[in-house]
Amino acid sequence: MALPSPFQISIPQSQVDNLKTKLSLAAFPDELENSQWDLGVPLPDLKRLVKAWEEWDWRQAEERLNRIPQFKTGIKVDGFDELDIHFVWQKSEVKNAIPLLFVHGWPGSFIEVQHILPLLSSPGGPAFHIVAPSLPNYGFSGGVKTRGFAAAQYAETCHKLMLSLGYNEYATQGGDWGFYITRAIGALYPQHCKASHINMIRGDPPTFSKHPILALQHSLRPYNEKEKAGFARTEWFAKEGRGYYMEQSTKPQTLAYALNDSPVALLAWIYEKLHDWTDSYPWTDEEIFTWVSIYQFSTAGPGAAHRIYYEIVHTKPGPGRITREDVQGWIPYVKLGLAYNPKELSVLPKSWCRTLGPVVFESDNDSGGHFFASEKPELLARDLKAMFGKGGGAFGVVAGRNGYDEVRARL
Repeated sequence: MALPSPFQISIPQSQVDNLKTKLSLAAFPDELENSQWDLGVPLPDLKRLVKAWEEWDWRQAEERLNRIPQFKTGIKVDGFDELDIHFVWQKSEVKNAIPLLFVHGWPGSFIEVQHILPLLSSPGGPAFHIVAPSLPNYGFSGGVKTRGFAAAQYAETCHKLMLSLGYNEYATQGGDWGFYITRAIGALYPQHCKASHINMIRGDPPTFSKHPILALQHSLRPYNEKEKAGFARTEWFAKEGRGYYMEQSTKPQTLAYALNDSPVALLAWIYEKLHDWTDSYPWTDEEIFTWVSIYQFSTAGPGAAHRIYYEIVHTKPGPGRITREDVQGWIPYVKLGLAYNPKELSVLPKSWCRTLGPVVFESDNDSGGHFFASEKPELLARDLKAMFGKGGGAFGVVAGRNGYDEVRARL
């Protein structure tokens, strides 16, 4: 396996110029009187953002991003061509720091890890070596050109990346597709993935045949007000927020034409989620444009990221495959930490979520939404330090190490 190479983002000026030209030529639709966010991104908001994006300086954002330690390496996934994988790799100097794989989802990217990097690598409680890949088809990783690259393959990519860096044992953290991928890693590689923390939780009501104690608790205890509010949030998303999901999981190629050709469409498609999926997080223009520009300038193109939806949704059960049902079932050997956020897309009772595996840590937060690492980095860092620190439920389960020293010495 090839050694990782240091990487710096350097977008050709022609791509930057092309973006500005397309933004300057934007043609907008009209909208209904008194339009609000329930119809989608309001027209005045998008017009302002398009103008501001046109005037915004990508090079300053690029310089800031390049302060984050980034690398690339080749990863060979069984049955597919070798992939060129981009990843953040921040190595702690603390002895016996814990290797932590951070996996993003859609419409996120590796940028979601940026705010927790300084919080987790320094002394004071457990420290972590943090590895945050751009998933295949995302950011500055290569694209997949063959059908069938689904949850098992994304899991294999991330797992082999960790092994290539010298981390034979590690922990994971994820939300959105990061939930599904890190859960798949736990199902496929439990001898290596020792513990997982997740902040988007999909689960099913406990049954007496599988989880009799949880099922009894569930049947005897009425839902409290917080749980009722969680059901309301979950129902809102199911009824009003899943249009994107239906398109991306059934006809991703049709959508790709719009997102690849029109940065205005890409901005609206992603900005809607940044607004709707957070707990009133005050996004700055700088954050929005950097976030969307990573998609605009992605190696595989702005329309490639959505292919994961089709592939995972259409995965049939079978040897070597991981379905949605698999990751939402009991995974026995991986210690599990759960973060409950009131503005997550799925806000379920704890009795449901504890059906996923051996839960050793839970945080019940009064605020926070889908982009936990960006919205509430201090809470996520708190969770991880508590879960893996002395007295925490995952203390000592991952062999903390400086096992990257040999790899680092050869870089």
